[in-house]
Amino acid sequence: MKASRGFLIICMALCLIVPVFAKPGATLVVYSSVDEQNAKKIFDAFTADTGIQVQFVQLSSGPAYARIKAEASNPQADVWFGAPSENHIVAKQEKLTIPYKGPGFDKLGKEFKDPDGYWRSFYMNPMAFAVNKEVLARINAPKPTSWADLLNPIYKGQIQMPSPQSSGTAYNVVASLVVMMGEDKAFDYLKKLAPNVQTYTSSGTAPSKAVQVGQCAIGIQFTPAFFEAIAKGFPIEVVFPKEGVWFEAPAISILKGTKNLEGAQLLVDWLSSTKGQNVFTEKETYFYPVISGAKLGKGMPEFDSLKTIDVDPIWAGENKKRLVERWVQEVLTAK
Repeated sequence: MKASRGFLIICMALCLIVPVFAKPGATLVVYSSVDEQNAKKIFDAFTADTGIQVQFVQLSSGPAYARIKAEASNPQADVWFGAPSENHIVAKQEKLTIPYKGPGFDKLGKEFKDPDGYWRSFYMNPMAFAVNKEVLARINAPKPTSWADLLNPIYKGQIQMPSPQSSGTAYNVVASLVVMMGEDKAFDYLKKLAPNVQTYTSSGTAPSKAVQVGQCAIGIQFTPAFFEAIAKGFPIEVVFPKEGVWFEAPAISILKGTKNLEGAQLLVDWLSSTKGQNVFTEKETYFYPVISGAKLGKGMPEFDSLKTIDVDPIWAGENKKRLVERWVQEVLTAK
């Protein structure tokens, strides 16, 4: 009798406890366009700070946007995390996201947020080349120092860069060259570059993996994976082309129809806080923070020391579909 009574008390206690953990929406569901390794570092730190569990699916910006749009009538995720801000501008225009400002909104510069609060950037990184010094020596090729240098025939089949069909990283290259050169000259340049491109990767971070192991001589993408490879001892060097580069400012948006609005808002707030921003350096993501006072990773040059191209993210977002279609029609066919 006493044993039965004790068992009943335990069951009653469990009934009180289980609903807390089984509450619908308690886990935050995220479509992440940040690479899987770094996304996990950031989400693990967020969970440790807040207790909110995160389930994420890693998708490049193009597939992520397509999935979000396809699921608009029945959203399966709460947040879109990552992808350059111009992708989030398109999502806002398509009414796929909702506004939220919160306490960290005013800390951000105007270039890092939608004025109505539909999206905000949470880190930034410049575009760059990485060269494998051993491969350059083997093919007796000079180190490129400019966009113009990449047209040298000695680099035929020695460059990897992402495809703008699936990668926001690659669209950053296309849009910045259009701003820098003018549209027709930029596409003429990209067509001339095509014979030197070994492959257009579907992932924005794939070129770094190829160049660090010597599969190609030159990789073009944003800098984090390059700095990480150098820290691990790979024979590569980061080159910022002398004409200048644009930078990515990946953003976060809360998806319309979210089932965990509170958790989504807490993630947005945390990413805009000094504590959240410091995680990028503490966890060795090699991302540049977007608020002053946050830590900067070892070996990373000050962002202000780089020559950057001023590209309007609103313009970039509005012209993305057209410019990507032109790239497919003119550049991919040249390849």
